[in-house]
Amino acid sequence: MNPAYLTLAILACTLILFIWGRWRYDIVALMALMVAALLGVVHFNDVYAGLSNPAVITVVCVMIITRTIAYSGIVDQLVEAIIPATKSLFVQLLLLTSLAGLLSAFMNNVAALALLMPVAIETSQHHKRSPSLVLMPLAFASVLGGLITMIGTPPNLLIAAFRQKILGQSFGMFDFAHVGLPVACVGIAFLIILGWRLVPVRRKAKTSKDDLYQIGDYLTEINIPAASSIVGETVEALEKLAPGDFLVVGLIRSGRRKLVVHPTERLAADDILIVEVSHEDLHKLMQSKHVDLMVGQQLTVDALKSSKTELLEAVVQPGSRVELRSAQSLRLRSRSGMNLLGLSRKGSVLHKRIHQVPLKAGDVLLLQGDQETLFDTVVRLGLLPLVHRAVNQHLSRRALLPLGIFFIAIVCAALHVVPTQVAFTVAALLMVVFELLPLRYLYDSIDWQVILLLAAFIPLGGALQHTGGTQLISEWFLKVAGQLSPVWIVGLLMFLTMTLSDLMNNAATTVIMAPIALALSKAYHVQLDPFLMSVAIGASCSFLTPVAHQNNTLVMGPGGYKFMDYWRLGLPLELLVLATAWPLVLWAWPL
Repeated sequence: MNPAYLTLAILACTLILFIWGRWRYDIVALMALMVAALLGVVHFNDVYAGLSNPAVITVVCVMIITRTIAYSGIVDQLVEAIIPATKSLFVQLLLLTSLAGLLSAFMNNVAALALLMPVAIETSQHHKRSPSLVLMPLAFASVLGGLITMIGTPPNLLIAAFRQKILGQSFGMFDFAHVGLPVACVGIAFLIILGWRLVPVRRKAKTSKDDLYQIGDYLTEINIPAASSIVGETVEALEKLAPGDFLVVGLIRSGRRKLVVHPTERLAADDILIVEVSHEDLHKLMQSKHVDLMVGQQLTVDALKSSKTELLEAVVQPGSRVELRSAQSLRLRSRSGMNLLGLSRKGSVLHKRIHQVPLKAGDVLLLQGDQETLFDTVVRLGLLPLVHRAVNQHLSRRALLPLGIFFIAIVCAALHVVPTQVAFTVAALLMVVFELLPLRYLYDSIDWQVILLLAAFIPLGGALQHTGGTQLISEWFLKVAGQLSPVWIVGLLMFLTMTLSDLMNNAATTVIMAPIALALSKAYHVQLDPFLMSVAIGASCSFLTPVAHQNNTLVMGPGGYKFMDYWRLGLPLELLVLATAWPLVLWAWPL
């Protein structure tokens, strides 16, 4: 079989697997790379060449630097300053989306959203406003902000590295701002003025956790009689004995309440247990004569709080260690000291066997745990807390050091003192040397799913070019486009890239479309830069589906959005981006 057709067939199958969503992006990318290597499309010596690509190294360093700056508290200080001004919806949207755009230009946009989403939820609930009105515009604004600089988003870094490989010179740090800054400003202005009106209100304003998760309907107090056969047994043994989804969330012994009970805790006579169980399963348990039902006032979530215990909502992030695993397999209580009390998926609350349900990206979890360790434990597991952590109002000079190092790295890269990957590698190393980020957070700050995806797809992109696959695509492209001028081809390329990015990861889209942009520029005998910029803009602007970008996924659960809700705001925004970016690309980068 012709190697070009073989490469295209592998990429077509990869796209289908991406859309299917059965496996994570990085797993699919690695599968495609291995198939390509075994079939001879990618040489064995080039299988891991993607790991040495400057774009991949730079992405790793930016993730470490971003985590260090977030850890320093300097951004939280800025966020604290704007909270009092969010009484008006217009001002709330203006401040949060503008700040999201600014932070995303220099930080990982997922990290920028992680800092601002809890603030958006808290301020919305404080002013009795639905978070749905704010979260989707906030997520889209964080994506738009990444267009402004070379480090703002992986597609920009990949395009810069591709240009370096082809022309011997990379794009500069702020070369993307010629188009990205106006597009981001226009897009954010649209979100503030009109866009939020297109977002349906899916989650009620000022909703209590009791109402949202209906926990009160499943909380009951039971008593262990002295004659019960389970006296002396462990909590875990009782939970296994009970039918259905039964969880002990509290223990009252001799008038003293203990929450987050360890599975190995031994039960004693006259113990009162606070349990989460359905009425049907409770009835079956009562028939076993092991326990007695306590009669008293109805329990609420307040029964699960104490001076040492709190409740926390958190979102499952794409690629986190808990994704596709159940709370039972994770052993949340015995290993992490947490109870899973509630689970909301796509705006709907799940009640049956939630501890056995594999968790998905975007799920909102209601967790109970120790007040001092719950927040850090949630972050360590790769979950995004939906509560803003208060910061010290008096930042030390040491807290400003990461920002200073980052600024110097940006200046050195912008002035071409050293290559971008060298500047940010040195900056990341300085963060470690000065102990600005604890070593236990260093590798956790790297999104390995993205890194593996990039490392696997870069050799595939090279194979597409070397086997003649890009030539075939460009010939087909020209045949369909007919006698259209290069001006129209630039816009059409941006549109196709944007569409493909809505279906698969934006970094993978960039790797595939960059060689096609090169082939088209050669076919028309025009400059390469406008085609590359079209790919960069198109790949980064994916707003039509909740799986098109990590930030789209993260706000789905907290906002209670449905799949088609993204079209209502995403489609007009993509058309606006296309109408704005197309002429700007041709103006800033003439053919």
